[in-house]
Amino acid sequence: MTFTLSSNDITDGGVLPDAQVQAKGNTSPHLKWSGAPKGTKSYAITCYDPDAPTGSGFWHWTVANIPADVTELAAGGPVPATAVEGRTDFGEPGYGGAAPPPGHGPHRYIFTVFAVDTDRLEVTPEDSGAKYGFNLHFHTLAKASITATYENRG
Repeated sequence: MTFTLSSNDITDGGVLPDAQVQAKGNTSPHLKWSGAPKGTKSYAITCYDPDAPTGSGFWHWTVANIPADVTELAAGGPVPATAVEGRTDFGEPGYGGAAPPPGHGPHRYIFTVFAVDTDRLEVTPEDSGAKYGFNLHFHTLAKASITATYENRG
């Protein structure tokens, strides 16, 4: 089976809807995944903008410790009680929508779900996307992504 990610809100290769833009809706998208490999004990989700003018991209959302029996998150919906949302590069935990600088051109927003080989990653709401990424590097069994773009024309 192939690990896949789908959404009712965002389309791979499409333009990010206003609902997922910080200044217009700031709502996390619906995400649904299937086909996790054997041994999956939890899931994690990230949203990352590699085009941000920071030298290291921009983390818009990090979520870990989603139970293995959860395979869908509603748009704007709460994450499961056992899950941990990390600090975005906006400085707070939770979803932070697209907010590229005006006139900087289109940015890619990569939403990724990870099948994880442990029930719990050792991360907190104060931890950065880099720390989530570091932990995921050692515990990912499979991952699936949807990439959408957004441009702030100012």
